[in-house]
Amino acid sequence: MKPEEFYQALSQRGIELSSKQKEQFQIYFHELVETNKVMNLTTITEESQVYLKHFYDSLVLGFVDERILTDELSLCDIGSGAGFPSIPLKIVNPKLKITMVDSLNKRIKFLNDLSGKLNLTGINLVHGRAEELGKNKLYRENYDVVTARAVAAMNVLTELCLPFAKVGGEFIAMKSEKAPEELNEATYAIKILGGKVGDQKSFELPNNEGVRNFIFVDKTKPTPKKYPRKPGTPGRKPLVG
Repeated sequence: MKPEEFYQALSQRGIELSSKQKEQFQIYFHELVETNKVMNLTTITEESQVYLKHFYDSLVLGFVDERILTDELSLCDIGSGAGFPSIPLKIVNPKLKITMVDSLNKRIKFLNDLSGKLNLTGINLVHGRAEELGKNKLYRENYDVVTARAVAAMNVLTELCLPFAKVGGEFIAMKSEKAPEELNEATYAIKILGGKVGDQKSFELPNNEGVRNFIFVDKTKPTPKKYPRKPGTPGRKPLVG
């Protein structure tokens, strides 16, 4: 997906990028590739692949929940890495209030430098583990939408992410084709952490690049104070019934 194809694909969905927004995506691509030469941010560096598998794929979150591309929401991205999906979403919808959490400080530095070069405001970058920050009153139960593009099982991701969602908010997990199987294993964790499965949606990427599955978990009641557990524990001992 070349840049022009990317713009056209968005236009077909009613999203018309300004010249400034197009330039922001171009700068993002350049900074990603250049920084990747000295820091491991991504294995995808070819322009057409970055525009499809990083930029477009990030925006799919807004295709399945249109509020994210139009409304003034608070969004927390757990394990934000090189800024996906939150930076592409922020470029398209500047009204979003973004918090990005990552455990590696050099990635936070990259995101800070990138945000400056893209002239983005309303972004809060937080260095730390989700297990610890999820108990911090500055972040706990403070967001309309919490998401994660991280590669972790649904029962683990739920414990890392759901504590950040406010009651009435939602956690949206971006998953692969194994989503139904993972959801089945995460049912217990979702329930005891204060959530309820709301919806499930699938989106087929262009050029036969696969299907992205989304699991929507509504935050219906506060997460018990003992969750999330200590760093590393959710991964080693996932919550099971």
